[in-house]
Amino acid sequence: MKKWTLSMLLLVILIFGSVIGFNLFKQKMMAQYFANMPIPSFPVTLTEVQPRDWTPSIAAIGFIEPIQGINLSNESAGIVRAIHFESGQQVNTGDILMELDADVEKANLRSAQGRLPSVQANLERMRQLYGRGSVSKGQLDEAEASYRELQGQIDSLQATIERRTIRAPFNGFMGIRNAFLGQYLNAGADIARLEDISQFRIRFTIPQTRLADIAVGQALNIFVDAYPDTPFEGEITAIEPVVNLESGVVQVQASIPNQDGKLRSGMFAKLDVRLPSLHDQILVPQHAINFTLYGQTVYVVEQQQADDGDSVLVARQRVVEVAEREAEFARVTSGLSAGEQVVTSGQVRLSNGSRVRPVDSEALDTPASIPML
Repeated sequence: MKKWTLSMLLLVILIFGSVIGFNLFKQKMMAQYFANMPIPSFPVTLTEVQPRDWTPSIAAIGFIEPIQGINLSNESAGIVRAIHFESGQQVNTGDILMELDADVEKANLRSAQGRLPSVQANLERMRQLYGRGSVSKGQLDEAEASYRELQGQIDSLQATIERRTIRAPFNGFMGIRNAFLGQYLNAGADIARLEDISQFRIRFTIPQTRLADIAVGQALNIFVDAYPDTPFEGEITAIEPVVNLESGVVQVQASIPNQDGKLRSGMFAKLDVRLPSLHDQILVPQHAINFTLYGQTVYVVEQQQADDGDSVLVARQRVVEVAEREAEFARVTSGLSAGEQVVTSGQVRLSNGSRVRPVDSEALDTPASIPML
């Protein structure tokens, strides 16, 4: 019994010893493998930092408004007797656009004008008689009151007739006509839109922190979806004297000439307020910048000597300060110098001190046209 127990104990020790020995051997061989394994180098694309001129701008959005634009309407109700314009027609200040029925008012005006000579002659006669002492002052006052009353009736009737004649208050283009000959129009009916399209304006807001960067007369570019590649030039004409207490923004107004007639009021527009150009600025592609909890970083590639004496490229993470971003580039004010190599793609797999090898890639090139989904 003792021999059997001793044999089993030796067998167990032998089995466990073999397992432990195998694991120790495996770990030793793996350590030797990784020790002799070459250091990996990651493929990346690089760009060299070169000083460039930078023209900063303030981006904003707004809607194009007319300098002058109204919806024409009638002041008094009536039947349309004459229409003197067509949809889309150009009109000038004072042109008669529409006439409403005014036959009754015109008849009353002729009646009042017919009585005017008699009343006026009676007033002159009363003045002569009063000068000779033949009539009293009360009779003369009554004659003068009658004359003035009749003259007031004539002026009132003329004004009423004029109110039923709709004229163009300024030069512009008529919109689509909403009234028709013989139609009865209530007071305030929408007849047509009249707009002066020779010049437009746009209102937009900027942060109060950029207030010192703008001034009246400053140039800007406006872009609309109808002509995405055509910038329309304008200039700032007014700056609101107060800052909005709730949002902290300032309202700005700019004028936009429209000699070619491409713009229309109501268009949504993007605009860039041009600021003075800055020379010899450090610009890097925006996709080269990494966002971390402790700041914005880039990977700068440096050349160093390896243990075997070969020259290798190593990526070093560096914190940078970005002042402005526009389109594909960002302006860096600290952390980079001219002539340094910056990683533009492949930095996801990198860590500080990783070896890299430069490759060519067209993945980040801007396509000539956006592919259809």
